[in-house]
Amino acid sequence: METIRIRDDFIKLGQALKLAGLVESGVDAKIEIQEGYVKVNGEVELQRGKKIYPGDVITYNEQQIKVVDE
Repeated sequence: METIRIRDDFIKLGQALKLAGLVESGVDAKIEIQEGYVKVNGEVELQRGKKIYPGDVITYNEQQIKVVDE
């Protein structure tokens, strides 16, 4: 499982996907999220603006990314 580090209290899901290098752009993130391909903590998430906090795990394309504090 890979990790991404954030400085703030949270990061939005679309931004997290870009930061992790899982998608190329915000548009790609929007499409993948709306199609139901992204899970947060094991649950399908359809909101690109969903707040992701340290400790949350994002699953996309069989890859898991854990968000941690910087």
